[in-house]
Amino acid sequence: MKIEEAIKQNKKFHSNKEKVVVNMIYTYNWYGALMANFFKSYEITEQQYNVLRILRGQHPNAITCGSIKEVMLDKNPDLTRLIDRLVQKELVIRTFNENNRRQVLVKISKKGLQALSKIDPHMIEQSEKLNLTEKEADTLSSLLDKMRG
Repeated sequence: MKIEEAIKQNKKFHSNKEKVVVNMIYTYNWYGALMANFFKSYEITEQQYNVLRILRGQHPNAITCGSIKEVMLDKNPDLTRLIDRLVQKELVIRTFNENNRRQVLVKISKKGLQALSKIDPHMIEQSEKLNLTEKEADTLSSLLDKMRG
């Protein structure tokens, strides 16, 4: 569906760049709603999933909250509360650095790894909702990289 149809816009955009900005915002919200619904079935949020993936990439090592925040897709969450919720769900383990008690270390738990192994196959199904070929997905990804400079 064309963006003009999706937002019921009769007037033309001032430029193709304005159109792409509106389209990206609309598409971000559309796909975000799909993903929020998807993650709800696993009783986690998109941000919690992102943290679990980051920690799985560091497994079996623990890393600092600062290191997690550096590579998060969403840079604005309250990471302390996010980690608190993951600890409550027993998906991560939080410890303190023995040499610096102010430094919090986080590590994915066995239960966290198991949760991701259940989610992984379904993430592939979610990506198919993009309705793009592999070549189109590669082109779009390259264009988004270019756009960010």
